[in-house]
Amino acid sequence: MPRIRQADVDEVKARTNIADIIGERVALKTAGVGSMKGLCPFHDERSPSFNVRPQVGYYHCFGCGESGDVYSFLRAMDHLSFTEAVERLAARIGYQVHYEDGGAAPETSGRTRLYQANTAAAEWYRGQLSSPEADAGRRFLGERGFDAGAAAHFGIGYAPKGWNNLHHAMRAQGFTDEELTAAGLVSQGQRGVYDRFRGRVVWPIRDITGQTIGFGARRLFDDDNGPKYLNTPETAIYKKATVLYGLDLAKKAISRDHRVVVVEGYTDVMACHLAGVTTAIATCGTAFGADHMKAVGRIVGQEASGEIIFTFDPDAAGQKAAVRAFAEARGSNLQSYVAVGPDGLDPCDLRLGKGDGAVRAMIDMKSPLFEFVIDQRLAGFDLNSVEGRFSALTHAAPIVAEIRDHGIRTGYERVLARRLGEDLRDVHRAVTRAAARTNDTSDGAHPAPEAGDQQGEPAVRVTLASLPRSVDVGLERDALMGILQYGHVVDAVEVDAALSLTMLHPALDAVRQAIVEAGDRSRVGWTSTVIDTTREPYRSLAAELLTGAFPALTEEEARASTKSLARRLRMRALERRKADLMSAQRRASTDFDEVRRIGLEIRDLDQQRRALAEAQ
Repeated sequence: MPRIRQADVDEVKARTNIADIIGERVALKTAGVGSMKGLCPFHDERSPSFNVRPQVGYYHCFGCGESGDVYSFLRAMDHLSFTEAVERLAARIGYQVHYEDGGAAPETSGRTRLYQANTAAAEWYRGQLSSPEADAGRRFLGERGFDAGAAAHFGIGYAPKGWNNLHHAMRAQGFTDEELTAAGLVSQGQRGVYDRFRGRVVWPIRDITGQTIGFGARRLFDDDNGPKYLNTPETAIYKKATVLYGLDLAKKAISRDHRVVVVEGYTDVMACHLAGVTTAIATCGTAFGADHMKAVGRIVGQEASGEIIFTFDPDAAGQKAAVRAFAEARGSNLQSYVAVGPDGLDPCDLRLGKGDGAVRAMIDMKSPLFEFVIDQRLAGFDLNSVEGRFSALTHAAPIVAEIRDHGIRTGYERVLARRLGEDLRDVHRAVTRAAARTNDTSDGAHPAPEAGDQQGEPAVRVTLASLPRSVDVGLERDALMGILQYGHVVDAVEVDAALSLTMLHPALDAVRQAIVEAGDRSRVGWTSTVIDTTREPYRSLAAELLTGAFPALTEEEARASTKSLARRLRMRALERRKADLMSAQRRASTDFDEVRRIGLEIRDLDQQRRALAEAQ
C-alpha cells in the first residue's frame, strides 16, 4: 500500500483535536489545566485513570499503561492500519492526503473499502424509499407513526424485490463482488451473488463515529420466507456483540444526562428519540452483553448518579432478558433500572397509542432492576408455604449477595424480607452465606498473579507513584512534566539549558535524554517521538509525565511555572558546582595557583547565580 507523505500525516494530526475523537467513545471531563480524564476504554475500571492532553495530542492510562496519539487510538479501537487511520481522519476534516509515489488514494485498502461500500449502499437504499415499489415500506413506517422526516433523520431506506438490484447498482459504482460479499451486502449462491436484503425496510447501522457499518432489515411481504428481521452478517467492521443501534445519535445526550436507555428494536429507538428520550439505543439481533455495557459505561462516565434503564416485555422472554442484563449491569458503576410500559406496550406501540408523553412517563416510572430480577426469582415459588419461602430465599439470596455496596445490599435484604414475609435476620444470614460462597469460589478460581508476570510486563514498571519523595526528584519530575506539556510554548533557550543538565534520578534522566534526542519541539508529534524513544522500563513514566496533572491553574501559569522550573534546575546545578569547587579549594589550600583558579571560577558561578536569580 502506498505510504502517505509525512507532511500530510503531521498536518492531519495537527488539525485534529484528539479529545473530539476519544470523546466520541469516552465521557471526558476537565481534570486540571489542559487535561481531561475519563474511564479507560482499554480495561475495566470504576474510577477514571485515563488522561487525555489535547494540547499535545496524547493519551495515557495510569491504570493499564496504554498510551498513544490519535492514530494509535483509532488503530486500537477500530483495528485499522496506520494508513486507514490517517485516511479516516483526513476524510473527517476534508483534507486531501498525498502519497509518496504521487499516486491517488488506494481504492482497495481493506476496511476502508468496506466503509465505502456500506455508505454507498445506505445512500442507494434511501433513494429507493421514494420509489413506487416502496409503498409497502412507507406504509409500514406510517402505521407506526413515522413520517418522511423521521425516515430521513434515521436514514431509513428500502431494499427492492429482485435478486440483484443493489448488486448492479454497486457494480456500476466500481465495487467488486468480493468487496460486496465482504461487506455483507450480497450473498453467494449456486448461480452467483444475490442481494442479501430484498423487499424490506432497511435501517443503516452506524458505529459511534457515524460511519455506516451494516444494516438491519424488516420483512414486509407475506411471500418472504426469511426471518422477520435480518441483519448484516459478521464482517471485518460489523461485530454484533459490540454494535449498538442509535449510539451515534444518542452519545451526546448520554454523556450529558449520564443516562442510557436500552430498548429492544429499531422502531423503539425511533419512538423514544422522537418522544424526547434521546438517550435510547438498541442491540442488533443479540442480547445486551459485556462489550455493550463497556461501551455505554464509558460514555455515561464516572458519575455516581449514572443510570442504565432497560425496557423489557413482561413476557417470559423479557424476563430472561432482564436476568441477562442484570448479570452484565451488576459489574458496572451504573445504577440499573427497568421500565415496563402499561399493558406491556413497547415504546413504539406506546407512542402510537398514547403519545410522546406516555413514552417519557414510562422511562420516568422506572424501578430498580434488582427488584425486577428478585421478583422473577420468586415468581415460581409458593410463598404461602414454609418450604416454598425457604426455596425462594435460597434462590434469591445470591442475587442480593452480589451487590457490592453494603448499604444498598442491606436495603435489598429488607425488600427481600418483605417479599417473602420472613424475618430480616434470617434473610441477612442467607445473603451472608451466599456472599461467602461467592468469595470462596472467586478466590479459588482466580489466584493472584505474581509480580512481574502480568501479561508479559516487566517486573518493575517505573511510574510517577513509584518515584522517591524528595526535593530533588520532585523538582526534576515537575520540570520534565512542564517541558513535555508546555515546552513548545516556552523560551527554547531556557528549556535547552535545563535539558543539558544530567538529572539525578536515572528514570527521569532517561526521559530527559529522549526529549533532547527528539529535537525540534515545535514539530507536530514531537512528544509522541519522546515516548516512543524513551528506553524501557521508563516509557510508561514518560507517558505519565506527558499526561499527568501539572500543578497550575491556568495555561499562562503553567508556562511561567515551566520556565521557573527550568531555571531552578540550572540554579541547582550552579549551586552543586559551587559546593564541589569550594570543597576542592579547601583540599588545595597549599597550592596558591590552584586556589586562585578555583576562586575565579567560583566568582564566575556567583555572577551566573545572581543573574539567574534576578531573572526569576
